[in-house]
Formats: sequence, C-alpha cells, structure tokens
Amino acid sequence: MADKLLEIKDLNVIYETDESTVYAVNGLNLSINEGETLGLVGETGAGKTTTALSIMKLLPEKIGLIKKGEIILDDINVTNATEHDMRLLRGDTVSMIFQDPMTSLNPTLTVGEQIAEVLELHKKDMNKEQVQKRVEEILELVGLPAERKSEYPHQFSGGMKQRVVIAIALACEPKLLLADEPTTALDVTIQAQVLEMMKELKDKLNTAMLLITHDLGVVAETCDRVAIMYAGEIIELGTVEDIFNGNKHHPYTDGLFGSLPDLTKKTRRLSPIEGLMPDPTDLPSGCPFHTRCNKCMDICKTEKPKITVDNSHMIKCHLFK
Repeated sequence: MADKLLEIKDLNVIYETDESTVYAVNGLNLSINEGETLGLVGETGAGKTTTALSIMKLLPEKIGLIKKGEIILDDINVTNATEHDMRLLRGDTVSMIFQDPMTSLNPTLTVGEQIAEVLELHKKDMNKEQVQKRVEEILELVGLPAERKSEYPHQFSGGMKQRVVIAIALACEPKLLLADEPTTALDVTIQAQVLEMMKELKDKLNTAMLLITHDLGVVAETCDRVAIMYAGEIIELGTVEDIFNGNKHHPYTDGLFGSLPDLTKKTRRLSPIEGLMPDPTDLPSGCPFHTRCNKCMDICKTEKPKITVDNSHMIKCHLFK
C-alpha cells in the first residue's frame, strides 16, 4: 500500500467580497498517494482550480478564505503553515502548472533565469555552474534545446512556453505536481506530446500528480483514479476502470459521458447536460445537482445525499443507498 502524500479533509473555501460570498469548495475530501495521478474533472466553476490554489495556499489575499478543514501535505498541515513555511514547500515539495502559459512567465527575464530562480531558492548547496547545468538538463528533459535558455518568453510558441512552465515546475523534482488544465491552450498534436512528456517525467521522478481537466480522453490515458467534482463537492470517485467501465454512476457523470461524441453511433446532435452550474453565491438545498438531474426525486430537493462506497468506487447520490 502506497503512502498518502496528500490528504484533504472536509475542506470549505469561500471568496468573500462586499457584494457577496462565493461558496467555492464545500466539504471536499480527497487523497493522493505517492507516485499516483488523480484526475479532477468537472465543468467550469466546479471549484477545481480553487482546490489546487488551496493546496498551494495561493488563494487571493483577504478574499479567498479556508473556512474549515485540513490539508495535510507530506505530513505538514498546510492550513496552519506560515507564508515562510509555504515558500519552502512551493517549488520543492509541491509545484503547480498554471492554466495559461502565456501569463505564467515573466516577459522581462530569460527562461533560463526563471528556471534558475527556483533552484537558487531551494537548492542552496548548488553553485552557479551546477545551477546552469541543471537548467540545461531540465530544458532538454522537456524537449527544448539547452541553448535556448538565454531567450525570452516572447521568442517561444505556445507549446514551447508550456514546456518551459513544466520545466520550472519540475526543476526541483517535487513530490506533488498540480497541473491545472496544462494542455487547454495547445493544439492537438502539441497536447499529445506534452501529455506524453508529463507521463514519462512522472514515471522517471515518481512524482504524484493532480491533473485538472475537462477532457475525459486525457483522463483515460493519464490517470490512475478519477474524482468528479460539482458545485465544490466530490460527487463520484474511483479508479479509471470504475469510472469508465463501471455500471453505476452519478447522473452528472452519465451526463458528462453523454455529451461526448461517439464514433460508433450516428446521431444528429450531442446530448449536453441541460441547464447551468448553480450560482455559487446561492447554492440549492439538498443535492446540488437536483436542478439539472433527469432522475431527480423529492428527497433530492431537501436532503444532502449520503456517500455510498463499493470497494474503490464512491458515489454521493440518493439513487444508491
């Protein structure tokens, strides 16, 4: 049995402004083992990025607040950690690939300087020559020529920028990598290359990964386990086999699969999930999905569903008692 690297218990996160309170994450429970890849799937606004930012303790200052719960990362309680403690953790124990590579890099510094900055902060025993050698190694590792370390971000294409961002994230060989839709801005060919590269690096370095994505095809190819998130809650969790080949699913998971094109069937239109994600400032009572669910019962409108567990498969729905 692999050791737990990350454990999130009953996490509640809000964004508080003068106008309203956004309930972004609501009672989230999640764990990742060493060397494991967990896919976090859900629509825009489900709370996926907020979960990753909470692990890094990078929520917007004075607005984003962890109201309840614990985040235990490598035996350290992140929720109680000081900013000094987090600076030592970020980049070394945990790194994040942010959503947009175009805005993740500093346009005034060379890519080599930006990779070296991480090493200089965390690897105090390395001299300048060793740092530069490591910068060249990590660039080669992500498929970029070492001599391009003296170039600036504007001299790289979108796919190359994403590789540089991944190089920065992996420079200190972190135990956990948070990848927030790392291939959204890339074309299909580059997307496949970046994913294959991330998979190889993960296997080589035994890095655990939280992969946030909308793409169920990417999840099937890359992940060991999958968590389906809706309105700030995990409503289904299981192995890739449980989610893709299992018979029992949350109606929302069925809806996600139903909205995918099927090459074996001839249909005039896709079958999207009707309606929109609920307003996070005014979440519905009972099951948060009941307003869009085609299997909604009276109990769904008033009572929160309990968790049903079948071996490695967890579903939070009144249909399964």
